[in-house]
Order: sequence, then C-alpha cells, then structure tokens
Amino acid sequence: MLDVSVAYNRYKFLGYEFLTWIWYTMEEDREKLHTIDPELVSLDIGNKIILENCINDAVESITIKGDEADLKEGFLALRKGAVVTEIHLSYKSGDHQWLFTIKGESLNISNLKTPETGPVEKKEDLDAAVLEKVFLYEKVVVLIDNIYKHFIHLRVSGQWDRTVVPKIKKWVAA
Repeated sequence: MLDVSVAYNRYKFLGYEFLTWIWYTMEEDREKLHTIDPELVSLDIGNKIILENCINDAVESITIKGDEADLKEGFLALRKGAVVTEIHLSYKSGDHQWLFTIKGESLNISNLKTPETGPVEKKEDLDAAVLEKVFLYEKVVVLIDNIYKHFIHLRVSGQWDRTVVPKIKKWVAA
C-alpha cells in the first residue's frame, strides 16, 4: 500500500488535468456540462486562473487575475505545456450564482460565495436558514463531484488518448 504522501504526489496531476479539461469543456463543449447538470445555466471562469509549467526542474507559474482578464497568456502557457493548477469559477443555476475556487492538487473548494439567503427574522427561522445554506454549499460540491466523475470515466477510457487529448491540443493550438 502506498504511503499517503507518496500517493498524493504521484496522482496530483489528475487534478491539474481535470481543471485544464474543465476549461476546455467550458469553451468547446458546454453541452456536456448541461448533460452532467441539467439545471446548469452557465459555468465560466471567474476572476482568477493559475497555470504551472515544469521546465527542467524549474516551475513557471502564470497567474491571470481580473474580472475581464484576457486569457491569451493562459493559452500561450498551455501551448508551452502548462496545466491549470487553480481556477476560480462562476456557476449559475436557475436565478442563483455561486463563486468559488478549486485547487487542482487537492480538489479543495475555497472562497465559496453562495447566493444570498433570506434574513432570519425569528428564532424559529434559524433552522431553515441553516438548512438552506447547507443546501447551497452542497450544490457546488455535488456539481464538482459529478463533473469529476465524468472526467475520471473519460480519463480511464480509451477515449482519452484517442479523442479527448487530440481535441484539447487542437483547441490550445487554435
């Protein structure tokens, strides 16, 4: 059995590939996201994306920040072999919007901002407010979990090397 730290370091590339694949899917195959979450209105890059490229034992890190940031530098980094290591996402479902960040090496969700909830006016409303907030947090976790399941299914299938990787390479080169 692998030591936890050895396994973590050996397989963290999957998280980076996952985030890179999410970016590709948001740009080129949005319909796939709608099949994973039928209630999805949109899933877009938020105000930050970090890419890393390992070149001869040196790590090149590219951070793109800003609400209307140009992603040309990100594509250039992808062309040079970089992968997405952290991405801020904006998720819309129905009339609600969530903002959150995913880190590739651990798939941790951070900086989660949920839609506004109604004010708690009476003590009796507190339980309902807590349950509503839990539901709103869970919605993002379930979304990422379902997208990751789809990604892993693709990643271990023969489709990954035959069709998905060539499509991603074509997208990066375009």
